[in-house]
Amino acid sequence: MINLELNSKQQENYNNLKMMAEHMMRPYSRKYDTEEHTTPVEMEEVAKLLAQDRPVAAAKGGGSDTGIKNGGNMMAVTAYEAMCWGDVGLMLSMPGRGLGNAAISAVATPEQLEKFGGRFAAMAITEPGAGSDSANISTTAVLDGDEWVLNGEKIYVTDGGRCDVVVVWATLDKSMGKAAIKSFLVEKGTPGCEVTRLEHKMGIRASDTAAITFSDCRIPKSNILGNPEVAKNAEERKKAFGGVMQTFDNTRPPVAAMAIGVGRAALDLTRELLGKENIELRFDKMPINSTAIEAELYRMEAEWSAARLLVQRAAWMADNKQPNSKEASMCKAKAGRMGNAVTLKCVELCSSLGYSENELLEKFARDSKILDIFEGTQQIQQLIVARRVLGKSSSELK
Repeated sequence: MINLELNSKQQENYNNLKMMAEHMMRPYSRKYDTEEHTTPVEMEEVAKLLAQDRPVAAAKGGGSDTGIKNGGNMMAVTAYEAMCWGDVGLMLSMPGRGLGNAAISAVATPEQLEKFGGRFAAMAITEPGAGSDSANISTTAVLDGDEWVLNGEKIYVTDGGRCDVVVVWATLDKSMGKAAIKSFLVEKGTPGCEVTRLEHKMGIRASDTAAITFSDCRIPKSNILGNPEVAKNAEERKKAFGGVMQTFDNTRPPVAAMAIGVGRAALDLTRELLGKENIELRFDKMPINSTAIEAELYRMEAEWSAARLLVQRAAWMADNKQPNSKEASMCKAKAGRMGNAVTLKCVELCSSLGYSENELLEKFARDSKILDIFEGTQQIQQLIVARRVLGKSSSELK
């Protein structure tokens, strides 16, 4: 039986992070949104504080005081939700919170965890010729003695300029398709690894987004994540790429939780602003007796709750060692779409206040769009869900 109730430690952690987001992130939101590419040094201190106060349950993925097994994954999604209620860009710029860290936590060996687990890691997948189609990656990795040699270009690398380590997806043999794709750990400063530009963006401006080139970049043989062997037959190849793609099962629920956080932020601020005009939600009132604005708020609250439950379900399944690929894609598709739709509607409902930089609503709307795009667009998520439901392979259903 599934039960998504947070245990007392998780609820306390959520409350504390929400308070931190309000007092240590929100005050800097507009500053770093305006000063794009400026490093938010205040977040380095916040990261240190979080590292010191990290609950044991988050590291061990323990049980709860109610007998419900909601561990590290549930702790993670509620933490991302709370921090993104404060500011998505600042959360992404926080050392130790990079998307690559989730990949390392998911598949690294004990030795790799010892070396890279506590470092700021970015994820480099997208290329000029490969976006949602991850199997079309052309960056190459060739084994030369005790080193891998990487060549290629990656774009839209979140935190690629500030991170310590980059998790790079590359192919061992382009002719073998997706079965030969592996992920590698490349430390920043390695000869041949160069950040070539930082992108100017609509949202999450506090977080840098980089293009990185790899030119005969040599890394130790041990810096490959997962099995270095290329599968010999079709069944092994399917399992091999499936193992690489499992990284997304770990990273999609947290990204969906980010959309939950910014959606909640927009709803809270909208209700606060409309409350000054005596527009308040009363859930004991029949919908037919509501005004048009109240009806919109009721609908958005329902959409937000549905998305949050999907995120928590995917996290619960991960904590209980249940395959959650379909559920991870479902929550990412739903939450990404909800976050963008809700924040834009909140801007509309608040009229000139929503569009003005005097309030953060317009920023919430701009920040929300990327959460519907990275880690796979909702269209890709819906395709994955359809394959799972219909029992089709990627070649059978494109």
